[in-house]
Amino acid sequence: MAAPREQLGIVEAEGKSDRQGSSGVEVVLPSDLSTPAPMCPHGPTLLFVKVNQGKEETRRFYACSACRDRKDCNFFQWEDEKLSEARLAAREAHNRRCQPPLSRIQCVERYLRFIELPLSQRTFCQRCQQLLLPAEWEDHRGHQVVGDVSVTQLRRPSQLLYPLENKKTNAQYLFADRTCQFLIDLLCALGFRRALCVGTPRLHELIRLKASGDMKSNIKSLLLDIDFRYSQFYMEDSFCHYNMFNHHFFDGKAALEVCRTFLQEDKGEGVIMVTDPPFGGLVEPLAVTFKKLIAMWKEGQSQDNNPKELPIFWIFPYFFESRICQFFPSFCMLDYQVDYDNHALYKHGKTGRKQSPVRIFTNIPPSKIILPVEEGYRFCPLCQRYVSLENEHCEHCNSCTSKHGSTVAFATTVLFQIIPAKAQRMAALFVKKMFPEYIAIHKTARKQKQRKSNKMKMETTKGQSMNHTSVTRKKKRRERAHQYLCS
Repeated sequence: MAAPREQLGIVEAEGKSDRQGSSGVEVVLPSDLSTPAPMCPHGPTLLFVKVNQGKEETRRFYACSACRDRKDCNFFQWEDEKLSEARLAAREAHNRRCQPPLSRIQCVERYLRFIELPLSQRTFCQRCQQLLLPAEWEDHRGHQVVGDVSVTQLRRPSQLLYPLENKKTNAQYLFADRTCQFLIDLLCALGFRRALCVGTPRLHELIRLKASGDMKSNIKSLLLDIDFRYSQFYMEDSFCHYNMFNHHFFDGKAALEVCRTFLQEDKGEGVIMVTDPPFGGLVEPLAVTFKKLIAMWKEGQSQDNNPKELPIFWIFPYFFESRICQFFPSFCMLDYQVDYDNHALYKHGKTGRKQSPVRIFTNIPPSKIILPVEEGYRFCPLCQRYVSLENEHCEHCNSCTSKHGSTVAFATTVLFQIIPAKAQRMAALFVKKMFPEYIAIHKTARKQKQRKSNKMKMETTKGQSMNHTSVTRKKKRRERAHQYLCS
């Protein structure tokens, strides 16, 4: 996952905030646009508008779709701003300078030459994050270089490359092998033959690794990712340099056709999209992009009102459920906890500092998805789906309601939910929506307690006021008596 990550608490606040009537910056969806968006180094920009509670919309502006910090991409333009020809030319030149130094074709040619080299001449520069040909060794003298790069290392570039660490641009958190193996086994069990991996480089490489070593596995994979470094490890039919926030293929129509062909192969049968977007990214532009990929897939379908949907695994934190389902009503959330190798917090179960909040949203019926019992999941016969062991079936809701894998327990007057500390407010919103009768009882008891407390405060204040008045009157009488005696 290439992701502009923020701290979990900040992201969670974004995930549960209600867009209507709140203050902040909103993205204007493409259906509302009348003119094409200007380009930055990361492709077409997004149109934003700053909204303030109780006020009219302010001036709209364009900004980068991929970077949240203007230090990483300083593009900014008012929607109604008119630019001179000189400024437009300077912008185009800047966009070209920011592109990768090698074209996609050049990367493929270098890769083919590299794999023909003997093992002793296969080197990789860790400083430049680049495979080196013998003619380039002199230019990298003094750099930290890895030698004897094997075929296995070439097939697992996510272990050879350093993960990007800029949390506001494209920090990379890579699936743990446990999660990858679960996803691959699940895809095989469901009968998929192709996987479109959008921002999931480790899953892509393990699918290809399994296919090369296991004759029973015939799953093919295509990776779409914004990290151009992967272009030096893959042929054109297995990697496309891609921005998922604006559906932009950096290598133009050629890459677009690669994706189209992949989705429409076998008339669109046997393909699934697996995506792990940035948690700090807005759901709205992601949903627009995914709907464009769905439309591309549907172009290869028969036009007889086919109700079928492109199967999707959207991997995202559980507190974004309402916003994802707003755009994809057929999606449901699985209890499976997705964890990452290089993230201290996003760990499965109780072994990490915090249980992972990352889940799988899918339009595949959950009754068809088997979660591993040995990892703490069980089958609920009433819900007809696999859930966490701690997710007990609720008689009031007739479902397993826990979103985070912890126990939900009922009391006679109020609902108590044992949850991680940072999810307290989200749980309160969930309880308020799902169990209004318990909230009403709790509110009544709280109001009675507040009225009693206010009454006691008023009596105390009244007593203090009366005492103060009595003391003042006695003091004035003494002063008058003293004046009379002295006169």
